[in-house]
Amino acid sequence: MSEDKKEFTLSKQLLRSGTSVGAMIREAEFAESKKDFIHKMAIAQKEINEAIYWIELLSETGFLNSKQFEDINKDAIEVIKLITSIIKSAKASLSNNN
Repeated sequence: MSEDKKEFTLSKQLLRSGTSVGAMIREAEFAESKKDFIHKMAIAQKEINEAIYWIELLSETGFLNSKQFEDINKDAIEVIKLITSIIKSAKASLSNNN
């Protein structure tokens, strides 16, 4: 497999998982219930975690230099922290209402 083909394959996976994060967050905005909101945010959390995997793989295979990796990975880590915090808050709110 050529280097260009490998990079395209990895980049395509990153694009898929990265864009699905935003789509799931958008879906969560109109969740049918608090549980549905938490579920959709949990899917977004899984997708950003997968995106981080692809970012790491792109770095380890040399398709991203260390500066590119650090910048992108730092942003992705911030997103996963934010989503995790939102999920925790929503779960706490759900528990308090029961």
